Amino acid sequence: MESRDSYRNPTEVQMSQMVLPCHTNHRGELSIGQLLKWIDTAACLSAERHAGCPCVTASVDDIYFEHTISMSQVVNIKAKVNRAFNSSMEVGVQVSYEDLCSGKHWNVCKAYATFVAQGKPTAKIKLKALAPQTEEEKIEHSIAAERRRMRLAHTYTIKSLLSNSSLQSGSSSPQDPGCLTPTCPFLPERDRERDTEVPAEKTRVESVELVLPPHANHQGNTFGGQIMAWMENVATIAASRLCHAHPTLKTIEMFHFRGPSQVGDRLLLKAIVNNAFKNSMEVGVCVEAYRQEMEVSRRHINSAFMTFVVLDEEGQPRTLPMVKPEHGDGERRYREASARKKIRLDRRYVISCKQTEMPLSVPWDQSNKVYLSYNNVSALKTLVAKANWVLASEIEKVRMYTLEEDKFLSIRIEMTISIDAKQAFLLLSDLRCRPEWDNHYASAKLVQQADEDDLIYHVISRTVSQENKPQDFVILVSRREPCDRGEPYVVAFRSVTLPACPVNPEHTRGETLCSGFCVWQETDELTKVSYYNQGTPGVLGYITTNIAGLSSNFHATFEACEQFLQKNKDELSVGLQNL
Repeated sequence: MESRDSYRNPTEVQMSQMVLPCHTNHRGELSIGQLLKWIDTAACLSAERHAGCPCVTASVDDIYFEHTISMSQVVNIKAKVNRAFNSSMEVGVQVSYEDLCSGKHWNVCKAYATFVAQGKPTAKIKLKALAPQTEEEKIEHSIAAERRRMRLAHTYTIKSLLSNSSLQSGSSSPQDPGCLTPTCPFLPERDRERDTEVPAEKTRVESVELVLPPHANHQGNTFGGQIMAWMENVATIAASRLCHAHPTLKTIEMFHFRGPSQVGDRLLLKAIVNNAFKNSMEVGVCVEAYRQEMEVSRRHINSAFMTFVVLDEEGQPRTLPMVKPEHGDGERRYREASARKKIRLDRRYVISCKQTEMPLSVPWDQSNKVYLSYNNVSALKTLVAKANWVLASEIEKVRMYTLEEDKFLSIRIEMTISIDAKQAFLLLSDLRCRPEWDNHYASAKLVQQADEDDLIYHVISRTVSQENKPQDFVILVSRREPCDRGEPYVVAFRSVTLPACPVNPEHTRGETLCSGFCVWQETDELTKVSYYNQGTPGVLGYITTNIAGLSSNFHATFEACEQFLQKNKDELSVGLQNL
């Protein structure tokens, strides 16, 4: 039992389930469909605990399954609301399992689900805001806005990637189907190791389910988890028809529920293998609802993409047959599957890469720009939400804080000045202005503008490297305005690799891990400006020298920054406002 003084999130729901024979597949492992039901149930209970009214599943983000779960083991699910928006909220779900005999625990997956509150038909629901208490809650609350942004951009990312690629169906040049480049047509190619070619039509599966009361909630709407379980079932059958074996589900792309279904509806589930790569295959699944057998118009309820592998006796992925797509829509699905694989690999690399490993820079391209931007902003927001900052020095208006953890030494420098927060945000986000107040910058040139919020600069520094050359940087600047009152304006910096800015022998290419500004409007007249930098080996000596009090560079730089902001607070250029 927890003590009375221990804090527990009021929206938190914990569920523990013993894996019984009725929950398992032919291998005696927990069915992913059953796990999805439990995840959806726990997440829905958490959402309703916060909303105080019935909630329905709107979407579930990508899920990566790290382990399979065997019979008689215990599945532990913890769900809690990370952030409430207007009528929707993000619920974070952590799934692990334990072996009761050994007492060991393993992580299985992490999921983020979006739920929408449903009140009376004529009433609009306005959810109450969450007040995060712990460091973990503050991080999740802050980054939830970035995940929401990524969800909204997901469909556009696919379309943009395909439109910027050569999709010439007549091309016969062999290409890697997992590689998306301007010359990659994404049509079938011959692989000497994969002589078998299976027509995609042979993998097609159609199944009808009747929604009964046990499948629905107290409002008569079908449980999202039940629909996801049915989808996983038909997808597994489609994958089995390609490989003539029992496949293992590794990844589920985002589930997006386009509308509800009710008790009495018939759900038509359709699945087909879109593309098979060397060791994995993508299965597309869609769900349509109708009431009467003779009904012509059907409602599109959901669609998703699932990635399967086939494991050998040693647990290693087997080589899969090739897929021969149907003409027309089949070729489109084949190309889109390759695009999704490229995006999935980029996303996993960008979001899960170890920040302690070099190089820190990630190549920037059309497929990963959304995820690089997300990683850039979320890394800074995570640093901002840390709780153990220690005041190291204070000179007049400038305060310096430090944070030591793992292999990193981070700094925070802040000051409060008389300027509008948005004006400070616009001025600080344009690196072309940086040389005016930061003598470490020799020049900064805008080389690419991805959109209104993400820009890439080539910066030449006055700092001399060990090779006795000036350092240069290719820096992605990601800007975010506040989502809610009391939140900061964010300007995040990180290094990227860009073909337009190759390494120059006259410079030493440097890298920045995580840095940037947060700007809070404290009163009508006062704004707090904070600068953050997570020290990498290349700048660690400079940071420690300043912290030790042997140099006043930080103080002098931020005094110059204040003077620059004050000088330009009423003279924002049109160029800055339109960036």
